[in-house]
Amino acid sequence: MEQQSHEAFLRRAIALGRAVALEEKIGGPFGSVVVRDGQIVGEGQARIAPERDPTWHAEIAAIRDACRRLGTPDLPGCIVYTSCECCPMCHAACWRAGVARIYYAGTADDTETYTGSRYARPRGQFVLPDAERNLPVHQMLREEMLEVWKAYQAQSGQRS
Repeated sequence: MEQQSHEAFLRRAIALGRAVALEEKIGGPFGSVVVRDGQIVGEGQARIAPERDPTWHAEIAAIRDACRRLGTPDLPGCIVYTSCECCPMCHAACWRAGVARIYYAGTADDTETYTGSRYARPRGQFVLPDAERNLPVHQMLREEMLEVWKAYQAQSGQRS
């Protein structure tokens, strides 16, 4: 794909972010598009406040839109264009969907500078062992869950 095409798709993501922030005035300037074979197959905007959903980031919305339109939970060969560098959740979602590449405009540092958000980068708490995090994580009932996993595996015919 040519540089001009990448720039055009990234400009669309920026325009979606501009619209949600400056026209609708309901959140930060976060927009994203998913592209496959030179065509936009998904679009999204951050709508955390109006949807009352902390996961409603632009990239997540664009991935959901693309998966719905394409009828699949996987997006191999797709490219995500986003107005700002992905947060850890969105980066993980792109990875899980099998996205081939991500292009972004603003950096995570920009997001922190202009929004005051402390969630733009995985720092501090994310690199500590589970027991030392402010949000404690505890494992329980693993054996019960393993029974469910084994039944699922047997039902789906998968082997370990």
